[in-house]
Amino acid sequence: MILDEFHKTTFARPTASIQPVGLTTLVNLPTYYELRWPARGFEPGEPDSTTLVGRRVDIEPVFVSATYIFGDGEALGPVKTLGGPHPTGDVIHTYRSKMVAPVQINATYSGRFRVDGGAWITIPDTVTIQGTPSNLTVAEARARLYQN
Repeated sequence: MILDEFHKTTFARPTASIQPVGLTTLVNLPTYYELRWPARGFEPGEPDSTTLVGRRVDIEPVFVSATYIFGDGEALGPVKTLGGPHPTGDVIHTYRSKMVAPVQINATYSGRFRVDGGAWITIPDTVTIQGTPSNLTVAEARARLYQN
């Protein structure tokens, strides 16, 4: 019964925060990725409460790992990091050619539950939620010399 409710949970679909901002980067420029949770859905640490057989049951998602799909045939993961912004982020990808890259972060959750506010108990299962895709434009910069 608890496992069924776990699988019915509306989990937050991960989104990618990308730097440089504006969904545009340059060839050979390190691009930083960070997994973010949208307001919609239940994110790690946010319990979903329901009533089962007259008892209050809280089901809480637990972050297990993320897979970063860079849209150029390369991916990173599964890894336990949420990434981060420049210059401290640890999920960095450098594109080698110009393109429109369909990027996405997929998250794997486990969970835990408690009944009537009791002790948390681990749920022996995981689910993988596909993130919201974004199209990242990878442009190419060219240097030009101009005479005044």
